[in-house]
Amino acid sequence: MNKKVILHIPHSSTNIPFQDGYTVNENQLKEEQLLLTDWYTDDLFEHKDAIKIIAGFSRLFCDVERFSDDSAELLSTVGMGVLYEKRDDGTILREVTPELRTKIIDNFYIPHHQRLTEEGEDQLKKFGKVLIIDCHSFPNVPCKRDLIQDDDRPDYNIGTDPFHTSKELIEAAIQFFNKRNLTIGINTPYAGSIVPMKYSNKNDNVQSIMLEINRRLYLEQCTNKKSSNYAKVKETVNDFVDFLSEVCL
Repeated sequence: MNKKVILHIPHSSTNIPFQDGYTVNENQLKEEQLLLTDWYTDDLFEHKDAIKIIAGFSRLFCDVERFSDDSAELLSTVGMGVLYEKRDDGTILREVTPELRTKIIDNFYIPHHQRLTEEGEDQLKKFGKVLIIDCHSFPNVPCKRDLIQDDDRPDYNIGTDPFHTSKELIEAAIQFFNKRNLTIGINTPYAGSIVPMKYSNKNDNVQSIMLEINRRLYLEQCTNKKSSNYAKVKETVNDFVDFLSEVCL
């Protein structure tokens, strides 16, 4: 497989580069990280022929999947925009001043998105097309702030973009999981897939699809400890990357 695939991994890190603004104690911060971190996605999505772009900081510090402009970000209304100010239960996590916001956006958010844009640009120049797989996991029980509260969560979920996720890409993903007798949600419980703003709604040679793994498949219940099924899930994920690249590129 040529390197036409970018694995975007935004939520695997627990690193908090600096503590400015946080009002919670260390234990409370760890509780929130246990809930919201996409545990081991930097390892589960490991493919020798793909480019990996990993956010090196926790989403509780800066969530690169959110719009930097809060007026465009729905979850900013519950304190979970690009810079989280509230915990999942609605209590205060951090107080964000305009100065702190500028510091984090300029030094963490923008450089991450610049790298994603540059890698996409490079692949387009080399091959004329690129596939971005947005790599996530999700808890089996809905978070309090989740927009979809249905308890019947699938094994896997794919998120799509109306312009950048082709019908063929969606059908290929459905075929892949159905063949393995795994349940799959389409934009449920989570929707969307990341696209560099430079190409958003402009160039459909930039294809994007999100894959979310239900954590019950690879973690011991209510922990971040790997279960005995971890290696099997990793194999499935890498087979998925292979399959999409063959079918859609």
